[in-house]
Amino acid sequence: MRGFKSLVLLQTFAAILASVALSVASITHVYSGEGNATIVSGPPDPKIYAIEPTPEQRQHWAYQQLSPVAIPETTDKTTAKSAGILNPIDAFILTKLHANDLEFSAPAEPQVWLRRVFFDLIGLPPSPHEVDMFLADPSDAAKQRVVERLLADPGYGVRWGRKWLDLARYADTNGYERDGDKPSAWRYRDYVFDSLNADKPFNQFLTEQIAGDEFDHPTAESMSATTFLRLGTWDDEPADPVVDRYDQLDDVVRAVSTTFLGITLNCARCHNHKFEPFSQVDYTRMLAVFAPLERPQEGRTEFDLPVGTPLEISVYSAVKKRSDTAIKQLETEIDSLQEVIRQRVLADMTNQLVPEVRTAFLTTASQRVDAQKKLIKENQKLLNKLIDSAHTPDERRQSNGFQKALLAIRESQPVELPRAYVFHERSGQVPPVQVFRRGDPTTPAGCVEPGVPDVMSASSHLPIEKPKNSATSGRRLALANWMTDTTRCGLVARVIVNRIWQGHFGEGLVRTENDFGVMGSLPTHPELLEWLADTFVNRGWKLKDLHRSIVLSQVYSQASTWREKPHQIDQSNEFLWRFPYRRLDAEPIRDAILLTNGTLNLKLGGPGIYPKIGADVLATQSRPGNGWGKSTPDEAGRRTAFIFVKRSLLVPFMELMDLPDTTSACEQRNISTIPTQSLTLMNSEFMNDQAKLFAERLRREAGTEINDQVHLAYRLALARAPDADELQQAVQFIQQRQGSADPDAAGQALPAFCLVMYNLNEFYYLD
Repeated sequence: MRGFKSLVLLQTFAAILASVALSVASITHVYSGEGNATIVSGPPDPKIYAIEPTPEQRQHWAYQQLSPVAIPETTDKTTAKSAGILNPIDAFILTKLHANDLEFSAPAEPQVWLRRVFFDLIGLPPSPHEVDMFLADPSDAAKQRVVERLLADPGYGVRWGRKWLDLARYADTNGYERDGDKPSAWRYRDYVFDSLNADKPFNQFLTEQIAGDEFDHPTAESMSATTFLRLGTWDDEPADPVVDRYDQLDDVVRAVSTTFLGITLNCARCHNHKFEPFSQVDYTRMLAVFAPLERPQEGRTEFDLPVGTPLEISVYSAVKKRSDTAIKQLETEIDSLQEVIRQRVLADMTNQLVPEVRTAFLTTASQRVDAQKKLIKENQKLLNKLIDSAHTPDERRQSNGFQKALLAIRESQPVELPRAYVFHERSGQVPPVQVFRRGDPTTPAGCVEPGVPDVMSASSHLPIEKPKNSATSGRRLALANWMTDTTRCGLVARVIVNRIWQGHFGEGLVRTENDFGVMGSLPTHPELLEWLADTFVNRGWKLKDLHRSIVLSQVYSQASTWREKPHQIDQSNEFLWRFPYRRLDAEPIRDAILLTNGTLNLKLGGPGIYPKIGADVLATQSRPGNGWGKSTPDEAGRRTAFIFVKRSLLVPFMELMDLPDTTSACEQRNISTIPTQSLTLMNSEFMNDQAKLFAERLRREAGTEINDQVHLAYRLALARAPDADELQQAVQFIQQRQGSADPDAAGQALPAFCLVMYNLNEFYYLD
């Protein structure tokens, strides 16, 4: 019986070995570097890894081509204007309001509208002079002139560029424990700000970020744009490099599909999507578009790369290589000459070096004992002096010649090209891409070609043409062209106009801005969304034109006043019967504080700045204080969008005001109201310092009269004058403290009032 059991075990073991051998025979193992996984030839099983979308799924509203939409009919222009229709947007909104027995709210007060549009378009409040100019202009074109001035202001790119950085998961560091810097990542931030200020067509803006290096004529600007793909977190010592490689690619797929297409394709990484008609094959097709990308690195050290036109890079690289070679040769000659003289000095028994010191210098570095290391440290300067004085005339001439040649070569080095934090593709190396069982790179299930989700296109195939002047595969450029071809895909236009709408009203027409799939919200105004997207494309994908239409509409110009009847019908203000009352983001809050006290530095561009962070906060890091620089007061006073974004160390004041998570695309920031915000705004060192600077400005510009100081404070902080009660209360507040028996309390009366102004709800909310 025992023998029979042994035979069965042997047969079972043999069968297992045969099965393993058969599996191994069908698999090609590739381990040619970091990030490669086992490869299985042939396609994956479509019954397991693919989905055949149903006709109903293919008809989902978001996946259709753009189509023209008729503007709701109105009567003559006079009647339309009296009804509150200033442009086509109002016609769509008013039609929905009337269908629900609602009307627009009354127009906002002029200075309320002005403050609203200033913060919305440039992220800063209007100055008293700008308020006076606007109120003095009674013409119908007054608002339009303000809007044109703001759209031309460099602050527009900063304000709306910062919103884009939320979507791009922008940060200047990698995250994880060491949270190392992303060198030159700030160039992407500047690229975004500059592109928006130049009103670059959005289809070009998209294409540059996905494939700016794949153009027929790439430039430093278009190449820098592709930093978008590399902004995710990165582990410099992963437990499994292969898994980490696919995590990086997953981050790219997630960023592109979420930000530009508003779809949750990344949910199909490990299994077919549970709710949307996206399969693992769909996901992997998109991943294959980006698979040729690699990080420039030595081991696990991060690098940036020189960027420019192909000719600029080629010439720079060739000249730099020649000069580096010449420098290395000269340095070798100099070292050889120095070593000859050094050996001669050490052999000279008549100089000041005692035998023990000579022996120490002549001993190989790895064999020196501690006593010899100490002797070398104590006598190195003496040896250098002896070597310098031991040159023969010929050796001196030779050494001088070497040094002059070295200096000449260094002075003639080519001008450094700008550097950017980008991926690159190796010429001719396009790796096969696998579908993995449960997303595990150790369990390959078959190869796929690059493509797009089946449900979104008549064909999942991407027509790829290799760029003429590029060593890249052309896959990303093909994807960008497909995304911006509205005869194939209308999602990009719908998603971006919805994001712009959300930026002005707090909620998008689709309130799940990153999810236009079947699990996302339906549009509150589908006809308006379609009209905006179609018009946006037909007018050249221009974002400023879209902003202009929105902020010059009646729906945007409404007061935010609460009313009982509309509230009973539409509690969430879905139909926009009033302007949404909402808090400012973190950046406009800090910028407004600095602008109000006169210390805001409007300088643009360049590496990130480092505002002061308390020592107690720096001490909480795994390596206290590491990675946080120190800026001058003037530099630290620049706009908040230029602050260095360190993933493991956000500026506490900004984090408290709801800065976004930088690990994924943030479509809408959380707006919290918590006690620590009030405590910080009233008691923090930062706020008290800013209040003192505000008081200094009031004394400097308003003089010593308290009434004048209060009046100016209101105009600077709230863009309006105080009413009679506010003026009386403010004056009493200051006078009571000035009359204190405590000299310190009396001296802080005006700063205390300024701190109160900084803590008013009206300072932080758009009415």
